[in-house]
Amino acid sequence: MASGYGKGSASNDKRVFKSFLNELLSGSPRQDIDYNNKTLRQRSRLLYMTEPLAASLVNNPRNNVVGLGIFAKPRIDFETIGISKEAAEKMQVRFEKEFRLWAEDKYSCDAMGMNNFYGLQQIAFTSWLLSGDVFALFKSFNRTPVRPYGLRLHIIEADRCCTEGNRSGRYGIVGTSADGNQVYDGVEVDKNGMVVAYYIASSYPSDYNYPDKDGLKWQRVPVLGIETQLPTILHVMSAERPDQYRGVPFLSKVIEPLLQIRRYREAELMAAVIQAFFTVFIEETDDSNGNPMFNEPLGDNEEKSTNEDELELGPGNINFLDKGQKANFAQPTHPNSGFSAFCETLICHIASGLGIPKEIVLMCFNSSYSASRAALQEAWKTYRMFRKWFVDDFCQPTYERWLYEAVALGRLSAPGFFNDPIIRKAYSGVEWVGQSQGMIDPTKDVKAAVDAITAGFTTAEAETVRLYGGDIYQNIAQRGHEIELMKEAGMLQTQTFAENPVNNQS
Repeated sequence: MASGYGKGSASNDKRVFKSFLNELLSGSPRQDIDYNNKTLRQRSRLLYMTEPLAASLVNNPRNNVVGLGIFAKPRIDFETIGISKEAAEKMQVRFEKEFRLWAEDKYSCDAMGMNNFYGLQQIAFTSWLLSGDVFALFKSFNRTPVRPYGLRLHIIEADRCCTEGNRSGRYGIVGTSADGNQVYDGVEVDKNGMVVAYYIASSYPSDYNYPDKDGLKWQRVPVLGIETQLPTILHVMSAERPDQYRGVPFLSKVIEPLLQIRRYREAELMAAVIQAFFTVFIEETDDSNGNPMFNEPLGDNEEKSTNEDELELGPGNINFLDKGQKANFAQPTHPNSGFSAFCETLICHIASGLGIPKEIVLMCFNSSYSASRAALQEAWKTYRMFRKWFVDDFCQPTYERWLYEAVALGRLSAPGFFNDPIIRKAYSGVEWVGQSQGMIDPTKDVKAAVDAITAGFTTAEAETVRLYGGDIYQNIAQRGHEIELMKEAGMLQTQTFAENPVNNQS
């Protein structure tokens, strides 16, 4: 007997559920995700390239989560290591300068020599949004006096991770490794469900112009190095289900409405263009003496048609019709007055489904100050989550891998680094600082931050990062230098920041 949800959302008798395909059951992540990933990736990328709204849904998170880059600010746990705070601060400055030596040079960090570390962040994050996941392979190059580090990153798109032998380009193929492990769409999993290796194709499976004359080849890349037990490859993805080994493109849930919006916009645009045309049709009669301008546009830059029977709509076009022919036009009411409201409602549904307010997606802030501020705050809840996830999957593992080499080469002094994992973790602490949230009304935001600092709800360091994405310690040092210069120039300083933190312009 039906009871509980059986009389509600699980009912098979209600008319509303008759066409809900209740006989089709949801399958495993491999069935629901892996088998459909190729189609989802292709459609997501196509919409990104052809639909401005889809581009905004990808570019807005990228610009706010990564922006100009997510920068490393080493934060050494000096208490665990057993050193003084002053010594740790000196080490942090040295660590940061050494990491910048590697990260800011595209020939030092990118295996392709195309981007520095912050450019690689943008590529990796965008690729995750469009493809569902992305891979970063650690490679080792020769060291030189100019570039003392051999570590390089090679960003690999999701398509190239697939089950060995899959030359058709079809995804979701399940195979078996030499050890008897299952391989789900290029991800090798042991009997406990642990990911142990990835299979990377030498080119895209759907690309028949393989660089290698022998055709497509696969390389098995273990997750951890045999001797060092350090990561050899990073898999950047966000799972939505247990037992899921491949990611889902960010736009997957809104592909259909995005496509319909594109079609609707194109149809409305074409209708408005045609409505604006002034085209003349002249019907030929028995008394006509010929047609000196037969079906050709009047514009000098218009290409003339080679087909004499072709009729053209265009601004100022004159078309001559044969005897008995007559041109009839429908009377469309364009532009459609409901177009904007309908599209805005649909965009609101799409944006909310992805956790981004429509004001942010449309880059249009026509509402009140409170509404715009609320939209910005809600968007940053999503952006902070994305940044934390991206730092954990990409930035922090890369930093730790670089730090391992830096200490091993003796370029950084870190006593006990190789002896105790806890000590190594203490040296590896980093605060990752990226694009700030931004302010709608800087005066109100700064005053609120000062009040919160005074009340002890937050710190000056945290507010500096939140409001401006800066470093308060560098600000204090620079500000002190500026004040000394102003004193030397005879410019009196009558107040300190503590006395009047808001109004004091010094």
